[in-house]
Amino acid sequence: MPGTLPAPLPEILHGTFGDALLLDRAQRAVYGYDNSRREALPDAVVLTREPAQVEALVRVCRAARVPAVARGRAISVISVISATGAAVPAAGVVVASFERMARIRHIAPGDRLAVVEAGELDGDLQRALAPHGAFWPPDPTSTNDSTIGGNLASNAGGPRAVKYGTCRDNVLGLAAVTGTGETVPCGACTTKGRTGYDLTRLPVGFEDTLGLIVEATLKPSPLPVRVLTVRALYSDVHAAAGAAARIMAQPALPCAPEFMDGDALDLARAHGAPDLPQAAALALIEADGSTEGVSAAADAVAGAARGPGLVDLARADDPASVARLCAVRKVLSPALRPVAPKKINEDLVVPVSRLPERVEGLRGIAYASGIPIVAFGHAGIGSLLYRPEDPAQTAAAPSALSAVFDRVLALEGTLSGEHGIGLDKRDFRPRAIDPPPLDAMHAIKRGFDTNGILNPGKLLPLP
Repeated sequence: MPGTLPAPLPEILHGTFGDALLLDRAQRAVYGYDNSRREALPDAVVLTREPAQVEALVRVCRAARVPAVARGRAISVISVISATGAAVPAAGVVVASFERMARIRHIAPGDRLAVVEAGELDGDLQRALAPHGAFWPPDPTSTNDSTIGGNLASNAGGPRAVKYGTCRDNVLGLAAVTGTGETVPCGACTTKGRTGYDLTRLPVGFEDTLGLIVEATLKPSPLPVRVLTVRALYSDVHAAAGAAARIMAQPALPCAPEFMDGDALDLARAHGAPDLPQAAALALIEADGSTEGVSAAADAVAGAARGPGLVDLARADDPASVARLCAVRKVLSPALRPVAPKKINEDLVVPVSRLPERVEGLRGIAYASGIPIVAFGHAGIGSLLYRPEDPAQTAAAPSALSAVFDRVLALEGTLSGEHGIGLDKRDFRPRAIDPPPLDAMHAIKRGFDTNGILNPGKLLPLP
């Protein structure tokens, strides 16, 4: 039996949800951790099947003043928000798991919309849309594990966000259960719609602290007919940044730009990445569209990539060649594990023009702390590669991470591109946001969740 839920809450939950209530410790344990390496045992888990059950659960929790936390399902990577502890419960918490709310309600290719429940897996949705010649643009790495509700809660994007936008740009409407236990539907089934405050986009990215998203009306895009890849290697990061600025400025907007610094390239090369010349920086760019349009786009990208400092330029237009060029990115994560089994990944973003300053700043922090740092990814991810068995590195990791955050903010960057704030970055928010906007966010939180029971302690610094 759960240890801290106030009586008679366990009996009330059992009477309301029956077999959908999990109280066994072993069953609850799998809902208590995420990809942030944080762990906490929830006191109860409810496997909701429909929005009415979510409403009932929130009302019960509100009456008992017990927090409610949403989960996609009981797996190690629930969604991209799970990298920050946003999905981790705390003592005295009831988890609402949406794994049984994973239905696609409606797909209308002609209207470019799909209505899905929050527990639907991103990968399953993509497979359902493909026969209709469509896809949903957000593409987190954990596509086969992450849920639509989790993606919306963190405003996931993935590498295609440059061209297609993030979740917030690809949702037409949603339904969320607020802290009073009421479902608030918002948005429309049309691309245009302006009838008041934009309550559709507001909960997206707020990590389920304003409402538990139960259903969403999404805006799919037509599948591109063809995808081409351009790989450019440079002698230094300044040359790579200059090329990135030129690529982003030309009319043919790339689909998915990726970046890797020299240290990341050395690790990938040592791990067997094929056909990888020596260089200090890499840009890997995808272009997609119609057969004629994508060729022109790839030509434009390749032309913009040429310039001072270019070491090598390769282009792929068939699946085998694309796989060979992209192998450098795929081998990087396995290459990092032997160096540091407990690396700290941060999706820190800076303007393209400030990329060289960011890389140089990370190298300075790495030298001062004695912890290797590599920069890579579509969001400018920075990995601190520390070894937990090294007491000096373990002691230096928190201050090194703090210095990384300060450096990114000084370069007009942001603390998170899409992984979210959760618990890990919550206390750093005042460095990035002034008191007036933080006060406004707290006021919005109180408006949607008067009693503060929805995913408390996440995203916003404690008042």
